Amino acid sequence: MSGHSKWHSIKHKKMATDAKRGKMFTKFIREIMMAAKTGGGNPDTNPRLRMVIDKAKSFNMPNDNIQRAIKKGTGAEGGVLFEQVTYEGYAPGGVAVFVEVLTDNKNRSASEIRSIFSKQNGNLGGAGSVAWIFERKGVISVNREKIKEDELLDIILEAGAEDMTAEDETYEITTLPEKFEAVRKALADKNIEPEDANITFVPKNTVKVEGKTAEQVLKLLEALEDHDDVQGAYANFDMPDDVVSAA
Repeated sequence: MSGHSKWHSIKHKKMATDAKRGKMFTKFIREIMMAAKTGGGNPDTNPRLRMVIDKAKSFNMPNDNIQRAIKKGTGAEGGVLFEQVTYEGYAPGGVAVFVEVLTDNKNRSASEIRSIFSKQNGNLGGAGSVAWIFERKGVISVNREKIKEDELLDIILEAGAEDMTAEDETYEITTLPEKFEAVRKALADKNIEPEDANITFVPKNTVKVEGKTAEQVLKLLEALEDHDDVQGAYANFDMPDDVVSAA
């Protein structure tokens, strides 16, 4: 299993745990506000907003919270102004790390993200230091028990997907960002409910890490994801299957 896919699986399970204690709601509220601010408050005409709402609902976020976040994002209700920034750096083993942040205070976020890198044996780099390693892609996970591989492949390729790989428990479908909604709709039309669906960052190449180094990489990524401002942390690594979450 690639490190990207392994981290994706760990992250999804961690999000479910965080949602049970309400931690994910803060991240969803910020992302909904940002999506509504940039693309309007109607999810029917704003794919980014619809995607975030769907994910928030999958973690049982109350509809009242969602609607309030939309109103704050569009300016219908007063709210804190958030902006999107990115940070780049390296984890142990020379693994590149790209971090997406939504913040109301860039100076505070920069200081805290730098501290996380330092405490977890990483190094925060300058703008452009690792961004070129990652590509923005749509990634959709489908449980392997729901459909046969060749049937799923026919559906997604006709809808415009780029690729599909079979992992231990899921099929990982990759799309260009502009084809993401078409592939999601094609799956919905066949009553196939994805386990996860995101527009995310996928590495063009990977660095192999093992043992303690692999555990340190996961520990850094988990520490970043624990920060309220962080919307996503991505890394270009491969690791053995027996390496587990470090949290």
